[in-house]
Amino acid sequence: MSVEIVEVGPRDGLQNHPATLPTEQKAELVRRAVVAGSRRVEVTSFVNPAKVPKLADADELMAIVRDEPDLVPIGLAMNERGLNRAIAARVAEVNFVVIVSDTFCRRNQGMSSAEAVAEVLRLLPMARDHGLGTSVTIGATFGCPFEGEIPLERVLRVVDNLEPAAPDEVALADTIGVAVPSQVQRAFAAVRERTSANLRGHFHNTRNLGLANVLAAVGAGARAIDASVGGIGGCPFAPAATGNVATEDVVYALERSGISTGVSQDAAIDNARWLSGVFGTQLPGMLSRSGGFP
Repeated sequence: MSVEIVEVGPRDGLQNHPATLPTEQKAELVRRAVVAGSRRVEVTSFVNPAKVPKLADADELMAIVRDEPDLVPIGLAMNERGLNRAIAARVAEVNFVVIVSDTFCRRNQGMSSAEAVAEVLRLLPMARDHGLGTSVTIGATFGCPFEGEIPLERVLRVVDNLEPAAPDEVALADTIGVAVPSQVQRAFAAVRERTSANLRGHFHNTRNLGLANVLAAVGAGARAIDASVGGIGGCPFAPAATGNVATEDVVYALERSGISTGVSQDAAIDNARWLSGVFGTQLPGMLSRSGGFP
């Protein structure tokens, strides 16, 4: 059995970090992720620079890295302007976002959840017409910082409403890190019955259950997992948001469980230590401190 690690550090990892990396160092982070074994890398987000200033160099960054050997660059887009920029930048895949909670969705992208679904239904075929891979991340699947608990029925309704667009992949995202493994297992099992899309998991380690949730998602059918070098990350529109599950920690947990990732554990640890040096601070991930085993 194998699970793909989608490296999201350059986008989700950096968008909310206190430090701002120069574009060339972001490009180095992308290159290092590919060398470590992650072909699919979420390079950047094509959103309003005033809203997410950390990613204001999206077009410049893509111009540097888009021809990197073995890289499948992913760009996030939330509207037609963002999609057009992603197409012009020559991403290989575009990721759309629908947040289940209306309150959070409005704060994140200026529209209700239903309006976000409608936007995906309109834009996804345009991406496909340009030969791009397509994925949709369903945000706040397991809980919202503004509305609290999210019933699974609401998530399934979003999945059903997205089906006419037939995305290649659907990601269930624990945007604020509130999920527990039993909840993750139920959600992935239920979504697997409702869509033919591949399933991906996106977890934050806010309450120290990120890796447990990764294993639960994989056990319930996820065949790709988002992870971030060193465990950096967080959503700028969610209070108290903390980092993604760390790439090196996820690789260790899966490989030690007999699940192939294609990512070198040693290289992933080295990347986290390199980034820690760039920032001049210890990163949240654990394996860069302890090393692997045996």
